[in-house]
Amino acid sequence: MPALGKAALAAAVLLTAACSAPPVTAPPAAAVGAGWSPAPVVPLPSQPPPSLIVDEPLPEQLAMGLVVLRFRAENLRIVPVYGPAALDVSPRIGHIHVTVDDAAWHWADGSGEPLIIQSLPAGPHKVWIGLADPTHKILDQKTVNFVVPAHAGHH
Repeated sequence: MPALGKAALAAAVLLTAACSAPPVTAPPAAAVGAGWSPAPVVPLPSQPPPSLIVDEPLPEQLAMGLVVLRFRAENLRIVPVYGPAALDVSPRIGHIHVTVDDAAWHWADGSGEPLIIQSLPAGPHKVWIGLADPTHKILDQKTVNFVVPAHAGHH
């Protein structure tokens, strides 16, 4: 048999061996026991409802006149994607709406980064954060109340 024929035969044997290996359809038992959930690469038949978690601002930062609100969404990825077509994306995506001190307006943010608000006057304030789907429907919401000290930012 010519050398090229032997190489082709060896490649065919390797390809056949690779194709006959059993497909991986589930994580190993150890992984399941460790609390793994299915990889978000295929649509799930149902998704748990999304929820919003917001940390309180740190007193040290408030004393400097800086409001930093860390937040995260569960069962929803925050991304800058909007419109009705994005409702069918799995896993679920969305963004946040933010209102400071009951303003008549809000802003939308799809970055997922902490909110940083500065130069608020001394006194009590509140920030409302709404977790929204791509069509701006609010799915969960939190209000954070805090006080900016009178001496904030004066160092």
